[in-house]
Amino acid sequence: MQKPIYPCIWSNNNALEMAEFYVSVFPDAEIVDQNSAATVFTISGQRILILNGGNLYRPNPSISLMYLTEDANDVIKIHSKLKEGSMELMPLDSYPFSPKYSWIEDRYGVSWQLYTGDAENIIQKVVPTIMCIGLNNGRAEEVMKFYTSVFPRSEMRGILRYTGEEGEAPGNIMHAEFKILDYLLMIMDSSYPHNFELSEGMSLVVECDTQDEIDAYWSKLTSDGGLESMCGWLKDKFGVSWQITPSDMKDLVQKPGVMQEMMKMKKLDIAKLRAAAK
Repeated sequence: MQKPIYPCIWSNNNALEMAEFYVSVFPDAEIVDQNSAATVFTISGQRILILNGGNLYRPNPSISLMYLTEDANDVIKIHSKLKEGSMELMPLDSYPFSPKYSWIEDRYGVSWQLYTGDAENIIQKVVPTIMCIGLNNGRAEEVMKFYTSVFPRSEMRGILRYTGEEGEAPGNIMHAEFKILDYLLMIMDSSYPHNFELSEGMSLVVECDTQDEIDAYWSKLTSDGGLESMCGWLKDKFGVSWQITPSDMKDLVQKPGVMQEMMKMKKLDIAKLRAAAK
C-alpha cells in the first residue's frame, strides 16, 4: 500500500526531464503522473514527486535518497548511469558497512546513496536520509524523538553512534533509522564543514485524509521556532521543509479556482479547497 509520505524534489522547471532520466537509471521505475506543475515517478512502487518550481531552490546532500539493494551489480549499473555530469561525494567502492556503496550527487544536484545490504534488512527501497550539520550537528537523536512524537505509527530503531575514533564527537549518531506513518527515514550527524544547508530543494510531503490531521501536524511541526510558509509548506524548528496536504490534492488542483484559493492559504483548508473545486 502506498504510504502517505514521500519526498519532493524542487526542480528548475524540468521535472519531466528529470523523471525520465531517473526512470532510465533505476530498475522497476516508471512515471505515474505528469502535468505542468509536477511529475511523479515511482521506484519499486515508492512515489517521488518532482516540482516545477523554478530556480529559487536546489536540492543538496543535507537530504539524500538512499537506494538499497541486495545485488552489488545493481549499485554498479546505477552508478554508471548517474555518473555523467555528477560529483562523487564518496567513490564507488567496498566499505566496512557495505560491500558496494557510493554517494553521488547527480547532474541535477540530487544526492543518492547507493547501498548494498542483506535482503532481510531492506524494508524500503528508497529512504530519505537527513544529515544533521551546522547548528543541527549532534541533534540527530533529538530530531528522531521529535518526529516520532509528531506522527503516529512511529518508532526509532538501529542507532549506531560514533566512538570518537572516527573524527566525530563520541555519542553523535553515525547512522540511525526511524519510522513515521510506517515510512522509513534515516539520519546521521556530521561535524565537518559544509557549503550547504537544509532547504526547500528537498522536502517531505505528508498526505492527510482529514482537516484534523492537517491541523495536528501543522501545529506540532511549526512549534518551538518552526516557520509557516504558503500553500501547505512549512519549515520545522530544525529547518526541514514539509508539505502538509489533503490526500486528494492531485484531483483538487485540476479544478479551476482551486489554485487561486490555495495561494491565499498557509495551512491548507480542505473544506475551502473542495468548495473551490465545485
